[in-house]
Amino acid sequence: MSDTNQTLRFTRIKLQNWKNFRDIETDFASRVFVVGANASGKSNFLDCFRFLRDISSVGGGLQEAVRRRGGVSAIRSLAARKTPAIRIDVTIGDSLKSDCWQYILEFTQDNLRKPTIRKEVVRKNGTTLIDRPNADDTSDEQRLSQTHLEQIVANRDFRELTEFFGAIRYQHIVPQLIREPDRSVGRENDPFGGDFLARVANTPKKTRDSRLTKIRDALKVAVPQLEDLKLDQDEKGYWHLKAKYKHWRGQGAWQSEENFSDGTLRLLGLLWSILEGGGPLLLEEPELSLHPAVVAKLPAILFRMQRRASRQVFITTHSESLLRDSGIGLDEVQLILPEEEGSRIETCTKRKDIKALLDGGLSLGEVVLPRARPSNIDQLTLFDA
Repeated sequence: MSDTNQTLRFTRIKLQNWKNFRDIETDFASRVFVVGANASGKSNFLDCFRFLRDISSVGGGLQEAVRRRGGVSAIRSLAARKTPAIRIDVTIGDSLKSDCWQYILEFTQDNLRKPTIRKEVVRKNGTTLIDRPNADDTSDEQRLSQTHLEQIVANRDFRELTEFFGAIRYQHIVPQLIREPDRSVGRENDPFGGDFLARVANTPKKTRDSRLTKIRDALKVAVPQLEDLKLDQDEKGYWHLKAKYKHWRGQGAWQSEENFSDGTLRLLGLLWSILEGGGPLLLEEPELSLHPAVVAKLPAILFRMQRRASRQVFITTHSESLLRDSGIGLDEVQLILPEEEGSRIETCTKRKDIKALLDGGLSLGEVVLPRARPSNIDQLTLFDA
């Protein structure tokens, strides 16, 4: 938490030579919808936040975070020429102050292709706490293989920032992993939901029951027949989510997660993840496997849960139904546009053409998605198998 006892969130980012993005800068609201064509860089954009988490997490660090992504060369934008270093510059604030923290990391690779830091800066409320390279780094260049974020001794004065990065979570539920518990043994903090039931079971009962009640009430919008939701343990010790549905018999019928639809399981996982609280939550295409009528209500459901958990949420989407929600503000939508020298990103508030069309009565989805449409999409019909 920040000094003002407010929940921290990302308020701005600047990227140079990060994957699809040669040089971009944009501001963030507490809820962020990222829209763009396939291969425009939506997942790579979210991966920048995962990278900060990987640096800050136990068992991570700069070397490991870069290794997981195939090395510096795999991360560096193909459009990088004059300035080959990769630079991440993020500002973190809260509801009272937009720039409580600033973190800058610039890195490249040495002659052995080992990641090495060119610059690392930490600022708190405008005061510089760290500015590297410093005299110690000059006398021992091996120090530049590690960030101060990942060093317990070095990050004492800005541990709040380190913990914020470490609390970032990426969630992309794979329903089959939830349905088959044997495949999930030993998984922990699995972004694909392999440990989802274990996370629910390991939550204190009072908190767990409260969250399941909130999720049940939210799911009733999407699944009107749903009456109740609970967690049970079978004779083998496996935990199961069970839902009670209205039935022609008076007492209704219970079903376990094995019988849930993919969409219901994904939605359950997303809502639980939001209620867990913590740092920003990264969601990719939450509309998958859901009926368009349900998708249209998804922003309102997510907003209700997010408000209770005070958690920033980043959402990538291709769905016009999701963007039809009138409660989505232009400042919440980030539009990624591919160009010859890498993709650029714009907050929709900066687009006068979008505002004019919205004022004319079109929905946000009808206005934004055509701008994310690949220019040569019609050529797909010419493909001859």
